[in-house]
Amino acid sequence: MAVKTETLAVTFEDVEDAARRLAGVAHRTPVLTSRTLDERVGARVFLKCEGFQRAGAFKFRGAYNALSRLTDDEKRRGVLTYSSGNHAQAVALAARLVGTSATIVMPKDAPGAKRQATEGYGARVVGYDPATEDREAIARGLQGALPMVLVPPFDHPHVIAGQGTAALELLDEVGELDTLLVPCGGGGLLAGTALVAARRSPACRVIGVEPEAGDDGNRSFRSGTLQTVHNPRTIADGARTPSLGVLTFPIIRALVADMTTASDDELVATVRFVWERLKIIVEPTGVLGLAALMAGRVKGARVGVVLSGANVDLATLAPLLASH
Repeated sequence: MAVKTETLAVTFEDVEDAARRLAGVAHRTPVLTSRTLDERVGARVFLKCEGFQRAGAFKFRGAYNALSRLTDDEKRRGVLTYSSGNHAQAVALAARLVGTSATIVMPKDAPGAKRQATEGYGARVVGYDPATEDREAIARGLQGALPMVLVPPFDHPHVIAGQGTAALELLDEVGELDTLLVPCGGGGLLAGTALVAARRSPACRVIGVEPEAGDDGNRSFRSGTLQTVHNPRTIADGARTPSLGVLTFPIIRALVADMTTASDDELVATVRFVWERLKIIVEPTGVLGLAALMAGRVKGARVGVVLSGANVDLATLAPLLASH
């Protein structure tokens, strides 16, 4: 039965518009396959490798789609966001490209490599303690002092539409899938992907995957009401969001088939597999979908997996990989 999408905040046409805006600016990232992986999971698997995107993650798609629409007055005021790292880097780079300034509210325990890259793109970073402080409240305080344009990491229609372009490229390249696995933090990538799959591969089951310690999206999906989590302790730092968004949640409820989780141990094992056997770099958040597939939690014959990012903090991850 077709799902009505008229009441959702973002449409498939918005994703197509984002794709046109991103053409020639964002990279069209590769889709990789592995016979070893196929044999291990008993499926034909297509890996959409967003670690090859500008700033190292899918987040550039949504950030540039949003910032490229700023008026001259908004560019003079600058942009503001909050992020643990990948959206921070994406906004910083997009801001530089469109000619505006960026201020990023970033947790003090964010991976050092992500903070350094964010500052390297020219952004100003405001640190906070995620155990005791609320990033959105800090952003509101900064917004009160300076009339910057807030571009949140996932709950924004242009951000959601931009993130959906990764799935648009994947399905254009490989054709219809029966399962598509997507990492989920605040749900921007998952919502955008679900919009695309509903139009381009209607029989495809889109499944969101969260870290086990941060399962608020799973609980929200099953209960029908928005659930929260406070600063979950997981190596998937890109998915430590407190909840799905008010825009992403209705899309996910309407168009996503299921949600599941992956443990930190599974993430470490999957990162190691990808590094050793596929010879590419991924970060723990980026392999959430693949970890669920390799753990046997999800099945399919033709399976798409979004490897969402490759911004690795070697100081933290290398010891985990060595000891696993």
